[in-house]
Amino acid sequence: MGDAPGGGTGKRRTAAGRSGTTRADTGSASTDTGSASTDTAGLTAGLRVRDPRVPAPTPPPRPSAPARRHLLRTGAALAVGAASAPLLAGCAPSEADSVGADGRITVEMWHGQADTGRKAIQSLVDDFNRRQSRIRVDAGGGGVVADAMLQKVTAALAAGSYPDIALIFGADLARVARSPRVVDLTDTLRDTPYWPRFWGSVREAVTLNGKVRAAPAVLDTLCVVYNRKLFRQAGVPYPRPGWTWDDFIRTARLLTDPGRGTFGTGWPGTGDEDTVWRLWPLVWDLGGEVIAPDGHSIGFRDVGERALGTLARLAADKSVYVDPKPGSEQMHQVFIGGRMGMMATGPWELPDIVAGEVDYDVVAPPTYSGRPCTISGPDTWTVFDNGPARSRAAVEFLRWLGDPAQDVRWAVNGGSLPLSTASARRPEWRRYEGRTTGLPVFTTALSTARVRPVHPAYPQISQAVGEAIVAVLLGRRSPAEALRTCAEKADAALLIPR
Repeated sequence: MGDAPGGGTGKRRTAAGRSGTTRADTGSASTDTGSASTDTAGLTAGLRVRDPRVPAPTPPPRPSAPARRHLLRTGAALAVGAASAPLLAGCAPSEADSVGADGRITVEMWHGQADTGRKAIQSLVDDFNRRQSRIRVDAGGGGVVADAMLQKVTAALAAGSYPDIALIFGADLARVARSPRVVDLTDTLRDTPYWPRFWGSVREAVTLNGKVRAAPAVLDTLCVVYNRKLFRQAGVPYPRPGWTWDDFIRTARLLTDPGRGTFGTGWPGTGDEDTVWRLWPLVWDLGGEVIAPDGHSIGFRDVGERALGTLARLAADKSVYVDPKPGSEQMHQVFIGGRMGMMATGPWELPDIVAGEVDYDVVAPPTYSGRPCTISGPDTWTVFDNGPARSRAAVEFLRWLGDPAQDVRWAVNGGSLPLSTASARRPEWRRYEGRTTGLPVFTTALSTARVRPVHPAYPQISQAVGEAIVAVLLGRRSPAEALRTCAEKADAALLIPR
């Protein structure tokens, strides 16, 4: 099967939920799973589930990426909990305060990494610090992991003591960029030779109202990982590129076996961003958008019912395991335990799949049209103004970090995907891909992947869509009813002046 990214296991990632948000439709998900899933205790009996905190015995240590599963899905969620905190800032340091006694400018970086993810970024920082004598980057990390970074930065801005660089989830950028302390990077990044070679989704994720408000940091995309052994046991052909949602629904039904406790597929059922972002490729493929061109209403009113209807068909077939707990931990354990045939996920999951000795492969997601369509979750390095000298130094470091020579090191050692086509073509990445079953599928998907809009109302839209998805999966509302309620709430959020 080849190696997983990073070459081994690591502790299971956990996602932060929607801070301060209560879900009327999901509050009972842990006990009322409707017709779409089975009792958790009965399901997990006999699964080959290792303790996620304990590394598997055989694979070598794996670089710990930024918490990638929740980087992709919880950025906007944290904005809901922090929405009441003003993005204010005190006075920036003077030019003299920016230069140390040794004549070097110190740049403070909050990267949000842990374990070997921290080692990966620290190695790059050390390299940069050795290569020149004018700038010293202090990658202290900020004392928090990526999940808590938005809250930490929001408080720091309010207090007037904030870093020069911080990792900000892509879905949070619109909110953070409202602060006057966020540095405009339009001129300094667009003139780099590799800017045109960033994937389109990467450029879009850091651009707000035509201006580049951050530098790309981390990248992943969504594809379908499937258990080859379960396919063989059910006598079902392996999925192929260009398959449709009708194919997916039929395949999930054929893979489902209540007697064995196996499911065709799974879907998060808490209503958080991990529940929501999986739906957007269906909307886009049908010609819809998250937000209508006029910016005052949702852009999926005409196609949302069909997208939700696809989930309703899976639920009616009882072929989808609806994970009732935040973080999708149970869904992933069910797959790794050999009780789920297909799972939409990203490359961050491959190490645990390999450690679980799953006979797996990866295929592009199904579509309605037969044309490739998926979603990507880029995150950003956002620069904050601590005076001209430190801002210039921070930008210089990020320009160096984004160069393909450094980006490929960060992708390989940090567990991400390459930010640009130039990085993806480098021999280091090609060798790495060649050792990892399915990884080239994730990389190829970047060429057609799209991103969620950088818009301050997205957290409220996401919340409304999450409620609609859970209501449909649990059979509490029809797709039409769920969409109607969703549209009312999301449209109201878009009408609020910002």
